[in-house]
Amino acid sequence: MRRVAVFGNTGGGKSTLARSLAELTSLPLYHLDIIQDRVAREKIPHDEYLKAHTELLRRDAWIIDGAGCFKPTWEYFAWADTLVYIDLPLCTHFLWITKRLLKGLFVTPRGWPEGSPIFANTIKLTIKSYCMLWLCHQRLTPKYRELVSEARHHKRVHHLRSAAEINAFLADVGP
Repeated sequence: MRRVAVFGNTGGGKSTLARSLAELTSLPLYHLDIIQDRVAREKIPHDEYLKAHTELLRRDAWIIDGAGCFKPTWEYFAWADTLVYIDLPLCTHFLWITKRLLKGLFVTPRGWPEGSPIFANTIKLTIKSYCMLWLCHQRLTPKYRELVSEARHHKRVHHLRSAAEINAFLADVGP
């Protein structure tokens, strides 16, 4: 496991899993949301993002968390030797988005840029996540499931469908 793609619908615990995996494996972790956004969650120019993404893929080892934009996402899936797909029931995603909202009202979420206005960003992120949840489920989930089904023949694939499977996966990777 040298190049790991962690992906799935919003609110599924991708960043949490990716951080834990990075701690267990000592592989460098890159959050596409942070690469794509500047301080206070401003988007960087698209060509700048694509350049950073290409440089990242050329590195010897990485864990990439998130989706970014469509074409580069499928590129990093191709470069990855390990795919970790979090595919939880929609109600779990919904509950975890709500949990992140409630927690984020009091504590700056881990990995957010310094100086981010907590309340405003938490509300904006939550609304965006609720909107994206169904859209991703309808449009990307079938593509993700097809990807992991086909990739099983030539990559390590972990299709995690519950919190228990996420915990078991991390326990298997652990020391």
